[in-house]
Amino acid sequence: MKNQTKGVAVILAEKEVVYVVSDSVGETAGFVVKAVATQFNGGQVDIRRNSYVEDFEDIEDVILLAIKANSIIAYTIVIPTLKDYLDRRAAEEGIMAVDLLSPLMNAFETKFNKEPHHRPGLMRKLDEEYFRKIEAIEFAVKYDDGRDPRGITKADIVLIGVSRTSKTPLSMYLAHKRYKVANVPLVPEVQPPEELFQIPRKNCIGLIISPDKLNEIRKERLRALGLASRANYASFERILKELDHAEKIMKRVGCPVIDVSNKAVEETAGLILDILKKERSF
Repeated sequence: MKNQTKGVAVILAEKEVVYVVSDSVGETAGFVVKAVATQFNGGQVDIRRNSYVEDFEDIEDVILLAIKANSIIAYTIVIPTLKDYLDRRAAEEGIMAVDLLSPLMNAFETKFNKEPHHRPGLMRKLDEEYFRKIEAIEFAVKYDDGRDPRGITKADIVLIGVSRTSKTPLSMYLAHKRYKVANVPLVPEVQPPEELFQIPRKNCIGLIISPDKLNEIRKERLRALGLASRANYASFERILKELDHAEKIMKRVGCPVIDVSNKAVEETAGLILDILKKERSF
């Protein structure tokens, strides 16, 4: 047992130090260092991260630490003045400093003939936008078709209209633009949720459609389901009743209204976003 304890102490004593330096979080450099370390001693490396380096003093602090620990500096710095300063100071002090980004950035610049932005944190910004999109898509699915009226007060946009006015496709399209969208079907036999009258009118959009177009769409829907096209769902009498009811609700809410009769989802979504910009600029 004593020999085993002594062996662990030796391993810990031999653990090398690598300073990871970045003008952003430093996750990329940390992952690269870990990947390389596993090729040598099973990853037994003490990685000490120095994130959000923003001036020469921050770099001087790392230089002093690296001298004391006789360590390597692995860095992902995209601000040219900071990178040049780190390279110069590391060379002056005899510290091995490895630039993990420049070789590939130089290759991109040469091959694609484009200048890099030299702005830290862009990767994290992309990641955050991706997760916001996923969150918005999950929101649209959860609060689709009036399943849970609590979503109305949480949504960036609430779409209301009769069945087959593209509420669900629009919700998903706008979710990919990172908007949280809830949609509520308007049916004469069902009272709309009270939450609909509690939200700001600028958060709600009414969708209307011509009776002829709706009749055509609903007949096609019934055929696709293998049902008789003369069902009440597609009858003109039923359609006129629903549209009249929806119009009354939209007037009560006081929301902007879009006619989707001959519009693609992308076109309607563009109109919705234009309306939101105008409404929220006041």
